[in-house]
Amino acid sequence: MVESLEPLVVRHTHRLPSPAGPAGAGDVAARQFDAALMSVGFKLSAPLLERLSGLSEGTVVDTAVRTLRTVREMTGDHVGHNVYFVDFPANVPDTFDFWMQCITEALDDSTARAGVLAQLRRGVVDLLTLPSYGRYQHTYAEMLAAHDELIGAAGDRMTVLHLGGALDDEVTGLYLALAGSATPLGEEGLSDLKALAGHCARGPQPEAIPVRENRAVVNEARLKVGAALLLDTVTDVLRLACALSGGDVTLQEPTRFRSLSRPVRRALLAGLDAVVAAVPAKLADVHAHREEFKRLGERLHPHEYPRWPQAAEVFAVARGEKEARSFDSLVEELLGAGDVVAAAELLKSAPGKLFRALDHLLRTAFTQDARESVVAAAEQVVPKVSGRVVLSVREHLHNRAGDTGRRRVFINRLGRAWVDDDDRAPLPAPERDRLITALDAELRRRLPAPGHLLVDPDVLDVALPLSGKATAAGLGVLPRGSVSPVDGELLRFFVYWKQTERTTDYDLSALMLGADYETVSWLSYTNLTAVDGEHSGDIVEAPEGASEFINLRLGAVRGTFIVPQVNLFSGEGFEEVEESFFGFMLRDGEQKGRPFEARTVRMKSELRGPGRVALPLAFVRGEDGRWRAKWLHLYLNGTPASNRVEGNRVSVATLLRGIVEREQLTVRYLTELMADGAATGVTVWDGTSVPDGPVTYIGLERPEGLHPDSRVITLENLRDVITD
Repeated sequence: MVESLEPLVVRHTHRLPSPAGPAGAGDVAARQFDAALMSVGFKLSAPLLERLSGLSEGTVVDTAVRTLRTVREMTGDHVGHNVYFVDFPANVPDTFDFWMQCITEALDDSTARAGVLAQLRRGVVDLLTLPSYGRYQHTYAEMLAAHDELIGAAGDRMTVLHLGGALDDEVTGLYLALAGSATPLGEEGLSDLKALAGHCARGPQPEAIPVRENRAVVNEARLKVGAALLLDTVTDVLRLACALSGGDVTLQEPTRFRSLSRPVRRALLAGLDAVVAAVPAKLADVHAHREEFKRLGERLHPHEYPRWPQAAEVFAVARGEKEARSFDSLVEELLGAGDVVAAAELLKSAPGKLFRALDHLLRTAFTQDARESVVAAAEQVVPKVSGRVVLSVREHLHNRAGDTGRRRVFINRLGRAWVDDDDRAPLPAPERDRLITALDAELRRRLPAPGHLLVDPDVLDVALPLSGKATAAGLGVLPRGSVSPVDGELLRFFVYWKQTERTTDYDLSALMLGADYETVSWLSYTNLTAVDGEHSGDIVEAPEGASEFINLRLGAVRGTFIVPQVNLFSGEGFEEVEESFFGFMLRDGEQKGRPFEARTVRMKSELRGPGRVALPLAFVRGEDGRWRAKWLHLYLNGTPASNRVEGNRVSVATLLRGIVEREQLTVRYLTELMADGAATGVTVWDGTSVPDGPVTYIGLERPEGLHPDSRVITLENLRDVITD
């Protein structure tokens, strides 16, 4: 069982659990393993190579097979990426000429001729009815034969796999990190936590599980092994019921509750009873999810269990038979009466709610005394507010400076985005500045003493991961709002999808915008070639999987912004297909190779969002002429079918402007706070040698050669730097 969890450790930590097996002469097999890894952009660390070299050849081979399978999936190399135009990016035809060729070929096809002639008489031809359009005209092997071998370059990605501890220890450590995460996990993270929790339910547990969704997943595993449940609100029980029914523990989507066994019903009712008996006021929490509680009550049959009367009261509140005044209604009543001071005083008993209401309170406090009371209340309770909320409010306050009239970007937990005018009154500057000072001081207090701080400059513009839902699962993926350098001459996007049941057509496009966000050009199936690049050709079905590519010469790109997007033209959505992912590669100008080469992949992210237009990231040309990636992880609603880049140019440009103009809290902000407490100074890492003694290292990935007593902060644990 535990062996099946090894890929999770590799994927999350870039550590390979120390292989177990008989000693032997595995050095040759280990070097071959290392060479195979390098072909997909990975490499064994020196300690890991040494460990493998001392094991038997069979053990090394078995380890290599498992690990190569995992890393190939991480890069997207586990599938064959074919292209419509076999020589892509060479010899891509003009769009109109290509369409005319498809029509000519259809007229030569006796089975298609009559239908095409009928369409020509009407003056409009449906490309999808042409036999040679949108379907591969050659095999994957024939496409590979048409391309020269990739010549390696110094800029190719090389991700180091480090030597981990024993597999059980690595699995337990990953479980504790995910379960105890201070920020919500994404869809993949929750799925991985579920697998880990099933194995670790009887073992060590985190000191606290602050994220409620994580707690629901852990409680599901604990319930199955008979361990005590972790419940302190009635909503915890509701989330657990959703988990047991295979539903959404975030409560964003409705769950159809399954029939539950008597032991499970007793456990849930006993949990509800204990929560309400301890704090009767928590009955008020039912109002936020009344309909869900009513449906759950139909499955739990509380009337059959009179020994838990407080549990029955939960469902009485949900049905409206019992009154339970909510905390929010009391606050709204005070604000409705204009008593901001009393509202702030009441909110001190719920510090998180107070912080989320600060903007509204300050805008509706019309006297200096009232504003003073709001700020004083926040200063008093800030030590009790979670680090994630403190950081979120700090970022919010920073972006509330300056003139009004800006566009406001709204992004929900699922990544769906929209833009509206920001008609809020400005915040009073003295109170805003005072709050920022208080939040900076509190965050500085919570940060660990770094000792000698060693910082990789490439991590400084990474946005702080205030939620795992702001980052798609994948390789080299950064949180929404992050900025990372783009070094290379050729930029190549790719999308892969495999339909589940229905014929599905995704279209990869790239929109080029000018400095004022005006459209300069685009590449898509309707515009296959341009001065700056080529499209690999439209594929309109994917029963065995399909890929599309866009190749761009960065030096030739006209404009300031490049916005790749994946449009759902027809068929299954991003959450319905068997598999779908997007990524980009960087190559030197002279590098050839296949359309897809794993070691040139800089980023590969899953496409699992609710909209019909995916915007994974954008590329921005700076004043220095260099290109940088700006990470978006957004989805637009789009239209029910036939989404095209031409149809969403305005909405994409408007959304991009809102994202670019908003400033994120980044690692740079944290390192500046930490630098104040650095006992032996701050060193900017040059990418080569590391100090001999212990350091606190902050970077994208762990470098080799760090002192064993060093504290290492990378993307895998950045979310836990700010403690609660």
